Amino acid sequence: MITIERTSPADMEAKAARAGIDLPIEQSAAWAGYQSGIDGRTPWGCLLIRRGDALLAVVSLIDYETHGYHYLRSVHGPAWAARPDEATEREAVDAILAFVRKADHKVAFLRIDLWHMDAPGAFPVLSTVPYNETVVVDLTGGDEAILGRMKKRGRRDVRKALRESPAVCADETGQALADFAEYYDVMVETAARDGFSPAPMSDYTDMVAALGPDHCRVFAARVDGRVVAWAIVTINGERAVYYYACMRTEVMRALVPDKLLYSFCCELGARGCTSIDLMGIGNDFAPSLKSLNTFKTKFAEDTVTIAAARDLPVKRGLYGVLRLVKRLRGAMRRG
Repeated sequence: MITIERTSPADMEAKAARAGIDLPIEQSAAWAGYQSGIDGRTPWGCLLIRRGDALLAVVSLIDYETHGYHYLRSVHGPAWAARPDEATEREAVDAILAFVRKADHKVAFLRIDLWHMDAPGAFPVLSTVPYNETVVVDLTGGDEAILGRMKKRGRRDVRKALRESPAVCADETGQALADFAEYYDVMVETAARDGFSPAPMSDYTDMVAALGPDHCRVFAARVDGRVVAWAIVTINGERAVYYYACMRTEVMRALVPDKLLYSFCCELGARGCTSIDLMGIGNDFAPSLKSLNTFKTKFAEDTVTIAAARDLPVKRGLYGVLRLVKRLRGAMRRG
């Protein structure tokens, strides 16, 4: 029988390390601390998922309060000691739901990542764009080894960028924290070009400051001293994630992003990171992300399947109302 125990982020992190569970940054104590500084978000606690004495998985949950209701979100969690079969994951989910129902009557639903997305009682998420496929770049072996493991077109584009791109790429974490205005202007231009609304500047600066330099770095590319592209990369243990990125329209065809990405891959490898997750590509599950594929997939020979976010109702009646509201809003927009 699977049992659930609630604990603190620091204790969960320690027990996960002893069990050999490699935690994504979003399951770390550092991430819980960062989330605690965001309005409407509160670390709810962490759960140890056991069968007997064996720790099967851990999950860190953040309470999101929005539009008058609460839900618990776990990004890239549960983190499992080994990929679960369908029956084990189902038993764990049922145990988590039962635990949350008893512990907190405010929670409307859980949003966690499932390997088996068609599980009974699991629904497509009400908001955000989940994905179940990504690209992971191996950072071991030095700069030439990183380059050599790319697809042919990735190697070609990086080599061309190194020869021809005028961009100077560097870790600018300290400069970005001192004054993010120049970096944010690039994000505003990117958003206007690509049709989305940029987050407030404070979202980026607060993330970098709260996670700290051991867990979050800003890498930038400059041409003639002017920032033309940048990326925020998170780090947890030996794993890095390409979290945010943007670039000016004028350098889109100048291979500046290729030079920047290869530059920080090499620097992260030298720091001891063994991989970087490029954070999602498109497929039939996430068709809106397909525009990312041409760029991201050239940096590794293969893609990686991962668990994807699903909603699990705790208050079924309320969750049904939320789904209905979403459908009505979608119909009104289409109309």
